[in-house]
Amino acid sequence: MSESEPSESEPSESIQGETPRRRRRRRRQRGDTRRGMALLPQLFTTGNLAAGFWSITLAARGDLDRAALAIFIAWIFDVLDGRVARMARATSRFGAEYDSIADTVSFGVAPAMLAYQAGALQQLGWTGWVLAFLYAACAALRLARFNVTPDRYRGRFEGLATPSAAGMVLSSVWFAGFLRESGLPLDIPAPLAGVGIALLGVLMVSPVPYRSFKDLRISGSYTTTVLMVLALAVILSKPSVTLFLVGIAYVASGPVEWVWRWRTGNELEEISTEPEGSATES
Repeated sequence: MSESEPSESEPSESIQGETPRRRRRRRRQRGDTRRGMALLPQLFTTGNLAAGFWSITLAARGDLDRAALAIFIAWIFDVLDGRVARMARATSRFGAEYDSIADTVSFGVAPAMLAYQAGALQQLGWTGWVLAFLYAACAALRLARFNVTPDRYRGRFEGLATPSAAGMVLSSVWFAGFLRESGLPLDIPAPLAGVGIALLGVLMVSPVPYRSFKDLRISGSYTTTVLMVLALAVILSKPSVTLFLVGIAYVASGPVEWVWRWRTGNELEEISTEPEGSATES
């Protein structure tokens, strides 16, 4: 209890003279508010799960662009549930486990289904199914490891985060759609699509460090604001292209930086922390 909060034994001036009934009613209202704030992050997590399930149903009937959009909506809910939980001080082990289950559906099963349909992996028969399942299984393993094992390096994820891998899948679908609309139909061979989805799965469970940007501090200077507005304008001008290029750059950055550090001998700063139940990858 903070110093500014009145205790029950020493009522503040604002509650002096209250009847016992009013005091009990006010305490019940305060308790209802706290329970409501604790429930809010779980509602966002449910939205994440619903969007992931929606994506699976859309991909199953061949509506690939909307299936990709549903994964993007799931990502927005995933970002919000973590932020709201921390703001409301409503983090819990239950919330973390529920979030991981939702992420397994939205960023594991849904992208695997989307890749299976968009990449025509059914042409590969059993092999195509195995490659898509490999991605989903690696996403589940990645989330399980994230829950029980703390990251080794400061400001880095160990392995490609599941939302980033899912983002690479959906941006690839949008980029292929952009090429078709531009009169440049590009039919990616099913074996290449299968290798790509499997590679994303392997990167998720790999020890390759990826920048998390959680410690990024953006100053409120005028120049920084202008640069952020320009960057946002560039991304929104043609998101089907810019998001794909950003995704490719980020996915490649982990192995590239890893090889560079190995050759130069530069070491990342290691940390030693206990795993937190309220952690989130987004």
